[in-house]
Amino acid sequence: MPDPRKPLLVFSTCPDDASADAIAAALVDERLAACVSALPGVRSVYRWQGLTERSTEVQLLIKTTADRLDALTARLQALHPYELPEILAVESRGGLTPYLDWVAEQTRDHD
Repeated sequence: MPDPRKPLLVFSTCPDDASADAIAAALVDERLAACVSALPGVRSVYRWQGLTERSTEVQLLIKTTADRLDALTARLQALHPYELPEILAVESRGGLTPYLDWVAEQTRDHD
């Protein structure tokens, strides 16, 4: 059985700073993410509806845990302005144990 506290890094791009900031704040406030880093000025080239598109976006790096991924995905999709937002989760192979513990604690449901 997979470790529910397994740290994940979720990638998502946003069209602008305002949407990136709103999404980051909601995910952290709702304990779906421990931290969200926003990297402005990302240049993306992708195919959409049969055309090659180019855009400047804000890349979000979302730190969470495996047990929060489904809820994070649903919330990110609901908040996101794109019809088909990038939501790509990558498992961590390791890291500084106190930091990984902090990620797990910050995303723990505190009902």
